[in-house]
Order: sequence, then structure tokens, then C-alpha cells
Amino acid sequence: MTGARRPRLARTQTPTRAHADPDSREGPRLVVVLGPTAAGKSALGLALARRLGGEIVNADAMALYRGLDVGTAKPTPAERAAVRHHLLDVLDVTETASVAAYQRAARAAIEALRAAGRTPVLVGGSGLYVQAVIDELEFPGTDPALRAELEAELAEHGPGTLHARLAAVDPAAAAVVLPSNGRRIVRALEVIALTGRPFPARLPAGAVPRYDAVLLGVDRPTDDLDARVARRVARMFADGLVAETRALLPGLRDGLTASRALGYQQVLAALDGDLCAAAVDTVRATRRFVRRQRSWFRRDSRVHWLDAAEPDLTGRALAAVSS
Repeated sequence: MTGARRPRLARTQTPTRAHADPDSREGPRLVVVLGPTAAGKSALGLALARRLGGEIVNADAMALYRGLDVGTAKPTPAERAAVRHHLLDVLDVTETASVAAYQRAARAAIEALRAAGRTPVLVGGSGLYVQAVIDELEFPGTDPALRAELEAELAEHGPGTLHARLAAVDPAAAAVVLPSNGRRIVRALEVIALTGRPFPARLPAGAVPRYDAVLLGVDRPTDDLDARVARRVARMFADGLVAETRALLPGLRDGLTASRALGYQQVLAALDGDLCAAAVDTVRATRRFVRRQRSWFRRDSRVHWLDAAEPDLTGRALAAVSS
């Protein structure tokens, strides 16, 4: 957050509690700008915040981290000076992000803005983080001792062994969670052990909305977006992604979440090696991520989709907000 004391995001996930309907209080409508990486969300969010007298609440999981600047395309100092941003730079790279903690912090920022008569503009492409804010979702708690035990097993035996255990106790979750995604496998086994219930690998359909929000999806034709991804990655490397990654060592390697950020993950794997290959791998990984983002967001029928390649994107977005 800029211009105010930074809130801390707790690292443990705890169950959320029932809330009174935030929209029972008067205040500006929540505007959500979502969509795949490199489509143009940040620019539209800034434009809308200026026009609506609002402030931006970050919904990019990796932009929560201090120091992950180049690779996350964080807003510039000039953009932050022009429009206040919330929930940027609130975690150290060694900390593990928690969607439940983010949910609490983002909702608190949104509701404070609405109470002050400011339009909250939630901007980002992290699908679970966006949905955790706008819908009434609850997250099971965590047990540090159990988590440490599972993570030790993961380090010793690898994700394949733990995924086989998950398949034995919850075949439906194992069918959804990738065998290579060690962190998610650990979380699934932890939730099953704590709750005695299957792991909710997919979010429930028809979640209850928390806000009367307008959801604006920003996308572009696939060929256009693929080209933008390639240019964005080239710019990241030209702007010092490798030097930024080195400056975050050794902590970045120890961060379970931050070390997996696109670009940083590839540079870490290639340090003192073929950094040209790291750039190619980043483009490839980002394009795969774009496909997953599209799949997530396209399931939500509430989203008003806008083609960012067409003229007057801001005008069309404002028309949707006022409709």
C-alpha cells in the first residue's frame, strides 16, 4: 500500500466468518478489472480509477511481494502517485502468501474505500484471489506442525509420492491437482487431515456474491496476446529482471510462493547458465498461464468482456459500469 501504513498479511489460513451484507451500507459500487496477463488490465484500471475518483486494490498474488517489481510489471512511482494503490509490497519474498489473509485485507480496503465515498477498483489476474474477495468463500484453517511434516516429506520424496497418497484418499482431488504441484498436494492432504472431508480442488458453482460488483474482463485475440507476452518478457529481461532476481537472493529461493513467480522461477533455474533459454521458457510458461486464466475467468457469466484491441476501451468500460 502506498501513502499509508502497510497492512500485514498473516501466513496462516483461518476460516472466514459470516459478514453482514457490505452493500447494505451506502457507497460506490465495486469495479473489478480481470483477465489474462498482458491484456491491458493495469492501464484500464488506472484510467477507471482516475475517471471514477477511485483507488486500486491489487489482485495479483505476486505483486504482494516487495522486490518482485520488474517481473510483475508493478505500477510505476508516477502511476502510484496519480492513483493510490492498496496491497502492493506487503510481503517479504520468504513469506508464503495466504488467500484467506489476502481476502481479509482486500475486503477491509474495499469496504473502507466505499465508506469514504471512493470507488474501489480491484485489478488483477489471480483468479482465486479475485473470487475470494467478490464471493462468499471460506477457507479451511492450517496446522503449522502438520504442514511442516508434509513439506518435509515433499522435500525428501518429491511430489509423486504425496500425489499417490492423495489419489488413495481423495481420487477426485487427485484428478484435478497436478502431480507436479507439490505445494497444492501438501495443502490438499493438510485440509483432508484437518477436516475429514474431501479437498475442494474446484470452487463450488454458484458462489454467493458478496458485493453488487461490475466485473470487466479484458482480453485480446490470441495471436495478439501471444505477441504482447513475448514483448513483455523481452522488456522484463531488458529492464533488469536477472539483476533483480540476484538481488533477492538467498531469500527468494526459500520463498515457497515468490520463487514460483513467472520470470523469477525461470531465472532462478538458469542463473549462471543459459539466460536466453530462461527468457524463452518464461514466454512459454506465461502463455500457458494465460490459457489457465482464460479458462478460470470465462466460467463466470457475470463478466462483461471487453476486447482491449478495439478503440475507446475506457469509454466502453465506463458504459458497462454505469449500466
